[in-house]
Amino acid sequence: MKRHVYPMLHEQVFRNLSEQNLSLGDVFERIRSFMARDPRAAYQLVVGTDAQVHAGHTKFVTSVVILRPGRGAWFCYRQVIVPRELRSLREKLSLETTYSQEIAAYFDSGKRAALEDILLPHAYHGASLAMFVDIDAGTDAQRNRTSAMVAELVGRIEAMGLSARVKPEAIAASSVSNRYTKTPYRGSLASKTASSFG
Repeated sequence: MKRHVYPMLHEQVFRNLSEQNLSLGDVFERIRSFMARDPRAAYQLVVGTDAQVHAGHTKFVTSVVILRPGRGAWFCYRQVIVPRELRSLREKLSLETTYSQEIAAYFDSGKRAALEDILLPHAYHGASLAMFVDIDAGTDAQRNRTSAMVAELVGRIEAMGLSARVKPEAIAASSVSNRYTKTPYRGSLASKTASSFG
């Protein structure tokens, strides 16, 4: 039986259950709109990536989640397809972190300040914004083979001036992104979405 050959695909746009082809600018506007509807709330802006190895390729999904704990959330995601089965846990986690860093870098101090401005009038009433990059690794050496790599991965995020979370606190990488890595890539890239390499 002939084995399918997968291209390297790196989506540049995001999607969710109701929208396709969202640029990072669109994502920012959706987040701003979500926060403006309830400017008295506490928010968490979370970026996280998870990966799943499938036959002939590895699928990475990076999610952006704006969470109002206990009171709803908005999310979107994009995918990257690497045309080989990544069996090295270190390589897989390193790439997951790299793809999260790529998206988290967009939310620079200016973007975060623009979001914080929405909440500023209500800061004394509990309005706040915290940003995290979730890493799909845990510190418990008994339960996670990833524990030896946590310090290195967290250090990469902190070097960007951002806060990192690992399991069990990591919610975006371990739940939202995980949900969309389970099905193999079948060529269903959103239109205008991908850069194709090699």
